[in-house]
Amino acid sequence: MSLQSPVSELQSGPGGHRSDAVDGASGEAPVYRPVVDLDSGAVLAVDADIRAADGTAAWPGDPSAAAERLSRLVRSATGHESLLPLIVPLPAQAAAAAPDVLGMFEDTLRRCGRRPRDVTVLLGADLPRVPREPLVRGIARLREQGFRCALGTAAVPPDLLLETNPFLLRIDPGIVAGLPGDERMAALVDGLARIGHGNSVFPMAAGVTSEAQVARLREAGVRLAQGPLFADEGWAPGERVAAVPKAPVEAARDRHDSGPPVTEFLRPPVGMGPEATAEEVLDTFSGDTALNSVVLIDHRDRPVALIDRARFLLAVTGPYGHALHAKRPAQRLADTPRTVPRTVRAMAALRAAGSDRERVYDDLVAVNEFGQCTGIVHVGDLIQSLAAETG
Repeated sequence: MSLQSPVSELQSGPGGHRSDAVDGASGEAPVYRPVVDLDSGAVLAVDADIRAADGTAAWPGDPSAAAERLSRLVRSATGHESLLPLIVPLPAQAAAAAPDVLGMFEDTLRRCGRRPRDVTVLLGADLPRVPREPLVRGIARLREQGFRCALGTAAVPPDLLLETNPFLLRIDPGIVAGLPGDERMAALVDGLARIGHGNSVFPMAAGVTSEAQVARLREAGVRLAQGPLFADEGWAPGERVAAVPKAPVEAARDRHDSGPPVTEFLRPPVGMGPEATAEEVLDTFSGDTALNSVVLIDHRDRPVALIDRARFLLAVTGPYGHALHAKRPAQRLADTPRTVPRTVRAMAALRAAGSDRERVYDDLVAVNEFGQCTGIVHVGDLIQSLAAETG
């Protein structure tokens, strides 16, 4: 998912109709599975595949045929839902051996109003059988073309996971099926989640069937899941999903969280890459005298630093400031961003602002379920709203 995660309004009832046929002549039909956030219950992406009449999901080895099949799958999915990011499968061997397979597919994306960054390519279960060097080069090409990459099986060496640094790691249904009772499988999920979190890789549990599995996945720190618990095989993008079992919530937090949701105060962020120079940031501030801050955002759309206007200008415009800083990275003059989930309420966001007395009035950075920047919040706006509410 930027696997980005714009969450669409879910309209029709559960169960719903069966998905359209992609290719009536061959009997192939698309299969869609919602990828659900276990914290909020929101559908964050659509995991799409094509199933043949015999129930298999085998993909052709020919790159042109694979690209054409991906094109049909995206056209079908976009006909149901035009906002949610897509996760689409691709044999790891194809990614390693055929540099142009996704280049052929990109034209279809653009005609459907999609961008490569809206698509996460899930490399298949053949990963362990693909030689390492071609696989690493293939994943690098995926990124160069703008796609996000996911490993479609947990059966990969941990060092390969660290070297390739995918966006997602799929935890196989066979592993999830052992939760919570099989201690070996539980330990494996714990380990995969820890490796993923330490390397900014999102673990995604596949084939979730029970509330007990959800509880154990939450305990391990896994936030993304798909499976029969949330939707049956007939689910189509845009339809409702089953409610995610509620997690225990601290009563104290509930008592103190009040006010409108922080989304009511979101302003568009002014974002720049981490490599931006101080001179470039100075030009940005000079061009907008009302701008409070600039957010430095990495290639996954996550905030890595925040540049406060007052402190930045003090450093750059002081004696020798321009000569010292202009051509050097602006990140040297930045602070760690203070992030808040976009789902919190105003009082919780205000508490986050007050956690650092020296930066009480710095802008807050709102992030989505993937830690990606969705906007900034002026602390003064929160104070005014809560003051009016209590006054």
